[in-house]
Parts: sequence; structure tokens; C-alpha cells
Amino acid sequence: MLLTDTHTHLYYETDEEKQAALFQRCFDHQINRLFLPNVDISSIAKIDDVVKKYPDNCFRMLGLHPCDVKEGYETVLEEIYDSIEGRKIYAIGEIGIDLYWDKTTLDIQQQAFREQIRWAKEKQLPIVIHCREAFDEVFEVLESEKGEDLRGIMHCFTGNIEQAERTIALGFYLGIGGVVTYKKAGLDAVLMNVPLEHIVLETDSPYLAPVPYRGKPNESSYLIHIAQRVADIYNISIEEVAEVTTASSIKIFNV
Repeated sequence: MLLTDTHTHLYYETDEEKQAALFQRCFDHQINRLFLPNVDISSIAKIDDVVKKYPDNCFRMLGLHPCDVKEGYETVLEEIYDSIEGRKIYAIGEIGIDLYWDKTTLDIQQQAFREQIRWAKEKQLPIVIHCREAFDEVFEVLESEKGEDLRGIMHCFTGNIEQAERTIALGFYLGIGGVVTYKKAGLDAVLMNVPLEHIVLETDSPYLAPVPYRGKPNESSYLIHIAQRVADIYNISIEEVAEVTTASSIKIFNV
């Protein structure tokens, strides 16, 4: 069995021993592929460090998180774009729109989102989208930019069936994480109407830990609980979930 965490911030843990333990717990649960989304300039070096330690297991993305799109973001984007040179990256991310924390920056969030979509098209890379309380705004951008050269993952998908179908129609996969284990989330009912081939697994660690760790710091080894819940929803084995979702991750990231 080979499981893939398509979205983890494991690099936030900088203590050498604790970080090594986090990775070992992943490997113990056959979670051997981990995709690391960038959020700002400072996280680039942290991701570089982890990729250097685990080159066969960790895969780098670069992008500016929407919550970090502030006044003067253009300079930050330029620096992140320049940092792509000389680094092997597998996606532009995480990028998108977040209206939970600050609605006043919507205009510049949209501008930054479009600019980074252009990077992805130029580099022929997928994008990994952060969308929080902003489905309509994200869809507006995606539908204006849609084409065969625009693809990727809707990270931490928690929408309804209509939003799921709209995401899939645009050529994107649903990133399913710990929320699928929450009884009142309703995500299980959505997945019952979505073929397994359209989803990938993620933890978004250290956030959104699945049951039985809800409310505690998340880690990529907990992907095993997400995979098991998905297996229960589809009434299949966890091995089949691993096989299909890892195959989809390979198709998306080309690795």
C-alpha cells in the first residue's frame, strides 16, 4: 500500500528530532509521498530543508497563500516567482482566495490568484487552490482562465455536491482531508455522489486533524484515518483507496 498526502505543512516543525519522528510515523503507515505547499517567502527555505532530507518522499510547491496577500504583494510575488529558478517544483500553491479572515483584500487576492495561474500555465504545472468562504469568487477566476492548461486540486474541499461537480467539470480534483471524519460536516454525503477517481487525500497538517485527534495538532501520519473513512464511505478496502488516490496524485503532479 502506498498513500499520498497531497497537502501538508510538515515543514512547520523545525525541531530536528520531532520532525524526524513525524516522518517516521508517516513511513510506518506507508505514507511515503508528501506534497509541501508554500505559503510565503519565509517558508521557501523550510521546504527546501525538508526536501533535501527526504528527496524521495517530499515534493515542493511554490506560491503565495491568499491570507498573505497584503499591500505590496507584487514585490513578494516577484521574489517567489524568481525563486522557482533553480528549484524543482511540482505545482503552484497554495494559492486562491480566503474571505474568512479579511474581505477587504478581495481585489488584490483575485489579482494575485490570476498572476499565479499565469505562472502555472507558463510552467505547465497544476495549481493547488485554497478556497475559504469564497467558492463563487474562486469559480469566477477559474472559469475565466479555464482551458486544458489549467488543472490541479481544490484543497480542503468542504463544499456541497453542486460545488463538487463544478470543480470537477473545471478539471480539478477534490482534496479530501480530516473534515471527512467529522460527523456533522456532511462531506460523506457529497462523496457518495462523486467517483473515487476525482478525489485525492490530504491532511493540511498541522491543521484540521481527523477524528480521533480532532482539536489537536494534525500530522501526516493521520492520513491513515482519512483514508479509512473514505474507504468506509465507498465500501471498499483502504488498499483500493490508496491505489486510486495515489494514481490520481501521480497524474496531477506528474511524479
